[in-house]
Amino acid sequence: MELKKKFNEHTELIIYLERFINYIAFERGLSDNTLASYKNDIMRFIEFLIQQNINDFTKSDEKIINSFLVTLFDLGLSNSSRARYLSSIKSFYKFLSYINIIPNDISETIESPKIRRKLPETLSYEEINKIIESPDTNSDKGIRDRAILELLYACGLRVSELITLKSRDFLPEIGIIRVFGKGSKERIVPVGSSAIKWVENYKKNVRPLLVNKIKQTDILFLNKRGTPLTRMAIWKFINFYSNLAGIQKKVHPHIFRHSFATHLIEGGADLRAVQEMLGHSDISTTQIYTHLDRDYIKEVHKTFHPRA
Repeated sequence: MELKKKFNEHTELIIYLERFINYIAFERGLSDNTLASYKNDIMRFIEFLIQQNINDFTKSDEKIINSFLVTLFDLGLSNSSRARYLSSIKSFYKFLSYINIIPNDISETIESPKIRRKLPETLSYEEINKIIESPDTNSDKGIRDRAILELLYACGLRVSELITLKSRDFLPEIGIIRVFGKGSKERIVPVGSSAIKWVENYKKNVRPLLVNKIKQTDILFLNKRGTPLTRMAIWKFINFYSNLAGIQKKVHPHIFRHSFATHLIEGGADLRAVQEMLGHSDISTTQIYTHLDRDYIKEVHKTFHPRA
């Protein structure tokens, strides 16, 4: 209703937007945040149409959509942001075609802005080692922190996966952990001997001291109050230990995941195996790590190829 009030004589445009939002909410079960993003993108496009004196979707064409994308570019929006707007518009026009409001989907031939994928930052093995060995393991907190750092690098975990990892999902007898990633998708990741040693040490000697007797939980890593660690707590202590280790790079929890993948691939690991361990649904997401070692590949070619 508030959308209709805002646009008065252009309510027909808004009615179809509301129908579209209801449709994708019902058909695709999207989150409130995603629905709000679709609504915001298409609202902005509708405002642009109104500025061009277009009150009917049948009067819009490829040229208008491209003009809108150029306007977004002029406003300083990145390629990835403009690609998201176009994706929302394409979904909307597909819907309009489906309900016979427009004769055909004029948006489907419009190419998305090219998005350059930034190569992820990584740490060298030596830098990782320095950070992992920074905690004072003569203290209970140091043992816990060492176990966390070991596991982050050993398994390439996301922070959300680390802080929700349960004790029962750490299976040292068979050398694996069971991880529940995005969308609660389960995967099995091998754990190295060093991480097993430190996590077992933490579980046996430190975790029992942290467990809150009133609010017991099966979450593996706990704070001094006996409750699960937060994302911010992980960020803070990784920043602390990287500074302690004298690392000059900007270090964040996800850099351990990037380094895990990069070091595996540099060591000759199969891309599909790394994809499984990272929990990527699409191999193309994992393939970005193969670009990181081009200099090394060139050097090998130059050294060993007979006609290099």
